[in-house]
This record gives sequence, C-alpha cells and structure tokens, in this order.
Amino acid sequence: MLTFVRKADSMRYVCILLAAFLLLTPATLPAQSAPSKAQKAAKTTELIDINSAPADLLKGLPGIGDAYAGKIIKGRPYRAKNELVDRKVIPAATYARIKDKVIAKQK
Repeated sequence: MLTFVRKADSMRYVCILLAAFLLLTPATLPAQSAPSKAQKAAKTTELIDINSAPADLLKGLPGIGDAYAGKIIKGRPYRAKNELVDRKVIPAATYARIKDKVIAKQK
C-alpha cells in the first residue's frame, strides 16, 4: 500500500528526526585549553644545550634518534651549534630542523 504523504508531514518528520539527532549527540566537546602567550614564549625560548643535554632530551628533537644523540654526545664540546654539520655529526637537513631549538653554551 502506498500512501500519499503531504509535504507538510514530511517536513515535520524531518524536523523530528533532526531534533532527536541533536538531543542524542553529545553537545559538548572536550575542552582544549589554548596555550597562553607566556607558555608559547617559554617553549620557543627554551633552547637545548648540545654541550650538556642528556640523550633523552636530545632525542626529543625532530630527526634525532638514539644514533644521532649518541654522536652528538660523543663529539662534545662544540664551540657553535653549526659544528654539528661541519663535523658531519648530523646531516644538514636534520640541522635545519633543529637549529632554532639548540644552543652550544660555553663553560
């Protein structure tokens, strides 16, 4: 049996389905707090000293794994951070990724 559904009835049906959907889905998403300006500034100013950082801290840099961290530690001390490439400790592409995150402090 086919029944004729009026346009008004079909719109009412769509509205009911939409309302049910909105009521049954969670209305709140997990809140993600955006980092404050101070936190962003602190992240960018915390440079890792390649002359004193432990291997775990060095491995947190992009492109630096166990092998490169070991080579960096073995090649200490460094007068400047660009010596990582000059001494062929890490490739230039990896250095380009970390150069703004490291420093070579002198004692």
